[in-house]
Amino acid sequence: MIKTKIAGIGKYLPSKIVTNAELSKMMDTTDEWIVERTGIHERRHAEKHTETTTTLAAHATKQACERAGISVNDIDFIIFATLSPDYYFPGCGVLLQRELGITNTECGALDIRNQCSGFIYGLSVADQFIKSGMYKNILLVGSEMHSMGLDFTTRGRTVSVIFGDGAGAVILQPTQEDNQGVLTTHLHSDGTHAEELAMINPGSHGGRHLGTEQFGYPDPSVWGEVFVTQKMFDDALFYPNMNGQLVFKTAVTKFPEVIMEALNKTGHTPADIDMLIPHQANLRISQFVQKVLRLPDEKVYNNIQKYGNTTAASIPIALCEAWENGLVKSGDLVCLAAFGSGFTWGSALLRWV
Repeated sequence: MIKTKIAGIGKYLPSKIVTNAELSKMMDTTDEWIVERTGIHERRHAEKHTETTTTLAAHATKQACERAGISVNDIDFIIFATLSPDYYFPGCGVLLQRELGITNTECGALDIRNQCSGFIYGLSVADQFIKSGMYKNILLVGSEMHSMGLDFTTRGRTVSVIFGDGAGAVILQPTQEDNQGVLTTHLHSDGTHAEELAMINPGSHGGRHLGTEQFGYPDPSVWGEVFVTQKMFDDALFYPNMNGQLVFKTAVTKFPEVIMEALNKTGHTPADIDMLIPHQANLRISQFVQKVLRLPDEKVYNNIQKYGNTTAASIPIALCEAWENGLVKSGDLVCLAAFGSGFTWGSALLRWV
């Protein structure tokens, strides 16, 4: 049976480090306040005039290709997960193809818009393509440049202190080796609370979903006619909003559920996990999940303290860093899990090559 293995992995973090102390100069917050609620001490911000979501991804991709022993022109399909694309359209997949100099027009490009769980969704999609024999070298990348779209004032502090920039990438290839590669993936969604963690404007909703001023919707008389309004400019309505309590409450429920789903599917228990790589949403969420699953510290990898929440990039960055540090080894049972905007969530269980 054909399975999907990670043949190469890479990451890229911008060089600019932004500490909590620096943010406290821009908004009414403190290092203690941020650390207590998120566990974050610092994050990376890209250079706004020289770097983009796509260029961050290119750096990570080149490293992953080198470690997989392939050239960028060996890539036959690109899956790009992000919530902070270079353009509203086209997606970053084709921009990355161009940035890498891939001239093979047989190479397809797919953009994934599943925010925090984008990498897990992308891995599941890639797994099906590999198992079907359709592609041999799939590039799956998660990349984010949040710093371009955050409100660095007291008004936006509950969101802006959380997010950072970065990219992670993997090269996925087929394998027929027993007990190797991706064992199972599980994907879920529930749109009931979609607006509770979202960037509403600009958009083509015309105010239809909630019909309130909470998110800056125009008067009902112009619903469906206005994409960008003056009110959005006047009231700074172009920024993400988050109901932190609801997100936390839901995440600590869904994370353990979807991890257990993967373990039960493959006949494993939490004790069998060698390394859990959770999406780096909030250190308190990861610690809660770790406690529920009764996992020791050495079996859970967290780096949100250094990089903040890099959304679709957080899992591949953390997985790459754990592997580089010798914490993920050949034969290890590795569990990946994510929860985020949508709400969407998912898990993947794999045996490391």
